[in-house]
Amino acid sequence: MNPMIRIATRKSPLALWQAEYVRAQLLNHHPRLKVELVPLSTRGDDAIDTSLRKIGGKALFVKELEIALLDSRADIAVHSLKDMPMILPEGLGLGAICKRADPMDALVSNSYKSLNELPSGSIIGSSSLRRKCQILANYPWLVVKDLRGNINTRLTKLDNGDYDGLILASAGLQRLKMNHRISGRISSKIVLPAAGQGAVAIESRKDDPIIEGFLQALHHSDTYCCVAAERALVRRLDGGCRSPVAAFAEHNAVTHTLHLRALVGSCDGKKLLSDQLSGPMETPEKIGEELAENMLSAGAKNILADYGGLC
Repeated sequence: MNPMIRIATRKSPLALWQAEYVRAQLLNHHPRLKVELVPLSTRGDDAIDTSLRKIGGKALFVKELEIALLDSRADIAVHSLKDMPMILPEGLGLGAICKRADPMDALVSNSYKSLNELPSGSIIGSSSLRRKCQILANYPWLVVKDLRGNINTRLTKLDNGDYDGLILASAGLQRLKMNHRISGRISSKIVLPAAGQGAVAIESRKDDPIIEGFLQALHHSDTYCCVAAERALVRRLDGGCRSPVAAFAEHNAVTHTLHLRALVGSCDGKKLLSDQLSGPMETPEKIGEELAENMLSAGAKNILADYGGLC
């Protein structure tokens, strides 16, 4: 009998794309495998009219998938890494991190090609505090309005005239073959990405070495080092999906070093604290924790305490 892997996934178009991507990669490396999707509804998907910050944050998008893993109804769960909590439930771990796609954010607008073109009072749709604080810091004349729903739902609201522009992850649009909707990629000098943005994560049970063995072929070590540094920083800052924290690491192949940039900000954009640090690729979590300590000493804790839960 051929071995079987069951993939827990959300039902949104992007989540299903990610699950199908992992399925195709598994079959490419292990042709004798049988791979099935286990689509699940999550509270985060169901409560589209309520702010995530009021009901538990983006962890609501992964909880049901993690329960399916712990109950052995699925063998792995596929997530956008940026949506995953910094601390995973006991017994679960990141079995593999796939090669990162485009980590930058994008402006989607039917009338404007860049944030610089938007006139005063223009309404930007985004539910991300990280995006909100950076946009308002650089473009204080804009209005950032909360926006929930999958990519198609958000685009429909834009097309209906509810917003002048949206800020979405470039990778999600590209994966759904919606490159034509990207008005312009936003430089990380303007909006630093979220920790893990652009990377697909595979979560699995720690006590399942057979599954772990199958996943190793999908694991991308350079991506892992970068996102490990980013997540270590956010974890040390005690920031999560509900906090305005950004972190982005890049690998310098010439010097074999990792360069990490990070930012915390108030939701009105009036307070921003950024810093950066480089170090060896072999110690990504140490780099993240050290940079977090530097930022805490410089006042990051006060910014997060004053604004993190109030946006």
